[in-house]
Amino acid sequence: MITFANTVAFEGVEARPVEVQCALTPGMPAFSVVGLPDKAVSEARDRVRSALGALSIALPSKRITVNLSPADMPKEGSHFDLPIALALLAALGIIGPEDVSRTVALGELSLDGTLVPVIGALPAAMAAAEEDRALLCPRASGAEAAWVGGCQVIGAGSLLEVVQHFTGQSPLAPSQPGEVTQDAGLKDMRDVRGQERAKRALEIAAAGRHHALFVGTPGAGKSMLAARLPGILPPLSPIEALETSMVHSLAGLLKEGGISRARPFREPHHTASMAAIIGGGRGAKPGEVSLAHNGVLFLDELPEFQRMVLETLRQPIETGEVMVARANAHVRYPCRFMLMAAANPCKCGYLSDASRACGRAPVCGQDYLGRISGPLMDRFDLRIEVPPVSFQDLDLPADGDSSAQIRARVAAARDVQAARFRDVPEMRTNADASGAMLEQITELDAEGRTLLHRAADRFGLSARGYHRVLRVARTIADLEGAQNIRAPHIGEALSYRLIAGG
Repeated sequence: MITFANTVAFEGVEARPVEVQCALTPGMPAFSVVGLPDKAVSEARDRVRSALGALSIALPSKRITVNLSPADMPKEGSHFDLPIALALLAALGIIGPEDVSRTVALGELSLDGTLVPVIGALPAAMAAAEEDRALLCPRASGAEAAWVGGCQVIGAGSLLEVVQHFTGQSPLAPSQPGEVTQDAGLKDMRDVRGQERAKRALEIAAAGRHHALFVGTPGAGKSMLAARLPGILPPLSPIEALETSMVHSLAGLLKEGGISRARPFREPHHTASMAAIIGGGRGAKPGEVSLAHNGVLFLDELPEFQRMVLETLRQPIETGEVMVARANAHVRYPCRFMLMAAANPCKCGYLSDASRACGRAPVCGQDYLGRISGPLMDRFDLRIEVPPVSFQDLDLPADGDSSAQIRARVAAARDVQAARFRDVPEMRTNADASGAMLEQITELDAEGRTLLHRAADRFGLSARGYHRVLRVARTIADLEGAQNIRAPHIGEALSYRLIAGG
């Protein structure tokens, strides 16, 4: 007799259906798992045997063969324990095969039969909903998976509870979604003294999801400004929250099944490897660019990052997704992030101060910022020089707009963009606009067009730089509530573009 159970294998944020087939045949007693299992899956037979033994269920003196179909798809992870156990229990006649076939299962078994939480419950629930099946998972993962509408999620604490549920002795109640969390303790923009131009640029960047680079001496406030960026960003929309949570689910970052409405803010150290930033390693896990999906990736001390790591950012910035290629798998992750970077003007940091600069000035500045390639520099929409703050400014009381006031303006501009791109799913903000849509939303009057053409010729803007100026100008107009882009909008957008080349 052959029995079947259902589970999933993860390829990026996609959960591919896997059928677990179990056969009991005459022969020498053995327990084998086939179908391209990794080490963790192969070891499932010992965990399953021990968990069944804890329930006083003895395996028969037969050959037990478990096949994970399709057999040519690599299977990784410990979440195959529970579906293997279900298929085996059905083959032993302890639970009904029909009940098992209507369920997608995932979970790791302890030796005593306790179910251990696993990563990926949210994508697995999405796959189960598409197949019109229920999801059976560890209780600790149920709150996360229950966020998917149209899928009944059953969370169990042990294999004994699973058996009692399928035999009708003690049915389990459906899991409830976890809490929607808001990021508390956000830093306020009013803490920043001076730096009005930098704060204005940060508001524009947040409103249109534009990439920004701050260049300034040590202690000028570059990192301080970046740390306040989450406080001026609007909360994630329901669709964005689900997208982001699916990536974080695969990385095991969802706490107690809760989904956060706060936008991710990732700030890896400059010693981070390419696999940490882009993704990869064992199982081709998501990297920082994907964990920052729909949020911010902040790279402090940008020139200190490895050159190869920086160059790999160019394609994800343009496409909004990253392909992690390995010998046995090509895994795709979303990574529509806002890149925020900070850099000193030179190695010593005091290039603009002749009394404090090193003896190699100005060559040291050219060498230091030269670590950032021209193609990558060209992808920054806004480049802002952050001057030192005077002691007189530091003594002034807090003034200017608070983060809440700026966030309201940013949210209003984002609402305008959401309405603008309502019929274009791949575009959500002005930074995403391209092709015919970009031409449609950036019509210029004669004065604005003349100004842009003159600046493009004078400063040698690339085609990419030309279009990025248009996108920034569109965002500035949205913040002002203007329907059309005018020359002042173009002028301000150009002013953020003219340092460090075109």
